[in-house]
Amino acid sequence: MPEYNDEIKELEDKIAKTKYNKSTQHAVGLMKAKLAKLKERKESRGSGGKKPEGYDVRKSGDGTVIIIGFPSVGKSTLLNDLTNAESKTAAYAFTTLTVVPGTMVYNDAKIQVLDVPGIVRGAATGTGRGKEVLSVMRSADLALLLIDVNQPEHHNALLKEIYDSNIRLNKQKPDVKIVKTMTGGLKVASTVKLAKIDFETVKIVLKEFKIINADVVIRSNIDVDELIDVVEGNKKYIPALTIINKIDLANEHQVERVVRSLKADLAISAKDKIYIERLKELIFEKLDLIRIYLKEPGKEADMKVPLIIFRGAKVQDICNKLHKDFVAKFKFCRIWGKSSKFPGQRLMLEHTLLDKDVLEIHLR
Repeated sequence: MPEYNDEIKELEDKIAKTKYNKSTQHAVGLMKAKLAKLKERKESRGSGGKKPEGYDVRKSGDGTVIIIGFPSVGKSTLLNDLTNAESKTAAYAFTTLTVVPGTMVYNDAKIQVLDVPGIVRGAATGTGRGKEVLSVMRSADLALLLIDVNQPEHHNALLKEIYDSNIRLNKQKPDVKIVKTMTGGLKVASTVKLAKIDFETVKIVLKEFKIINADVVIRSNIDVDELIDVVEGNKKYIPALTIINKIDLANEHQVERVVRSLKADLAISAKDKIYIERLKELIFEKLDLIRIYLKEPGKEADMKVPLIIFRGAKVQDICNKLHKDFVAKFKFCRIWGKSSKFPGQRLMLEHTLLDKDVLEIHLR
């Protein structure tokens, strides 16, 4: 597919050379939309029109964390530090890809940690079976980007491969609603002040994607790239931590410089188990898990073994996690804790829970 490669390279060079401002906004928006469409065509033609080959991992526990990095960065050692996986972990083999899982126990949560083969440059386009590795990342709840302190240049390369695989790290999904209509052209409205894109650029991009008639409401301060992400609708948004490894092989000044330049969350030594407990704490915090204690009617609450779930969960989410019939049979619930106005407040399925709430479910 050399014709696509040449066009893609030409557009990327033009975009890189064009300074983005009000006078060039429309042109850059159009070029980026054309670039996205070209990449989509190349991907579709390369796969014969089929969906890209991917792999899934049997998820377990209260959340799934994937360790991503270049080869020999210390992923396997870190997995063993976090989970003691050496003696009790089996490998899931997927023909050309092996994913090694372990379980990290922290704050009553059982967190699945996955070690995958190293990423190399060109992974997003299939080099080194990179597509399969990155496909596993799409099912994770958190990514650990592991960087060798002596090879900080790997960080940008890793971010590029992840971005090109349609994964967005540490970003919220843009709040944009596009409703196609039969007639009327493009009607664009915004509930927030837009500083990075104007309505005309929105229309230019949408028309390039053959969206001619639609009602568009923008509720977050998006840029052109985020608008294109919304239109394509194939992006995965997950949180990530950038971790610098092998600090035992560098001096303090070098470590500080790398942490600062990469805006890393933590520097560790997996080999010497330095700051591993702090990393476990960061993982728990970044996953944003909460603890819910369950109580049967007429009995004391079980305060020893909480149910772990992601922050923002509603009573309905707990019911679904406990049993497939609980929602259908749900009558009401009572809650003690931060999310209730008073102890034992009677509430319904749509109520949002908070950490350490006590929940009593009443069924028909």
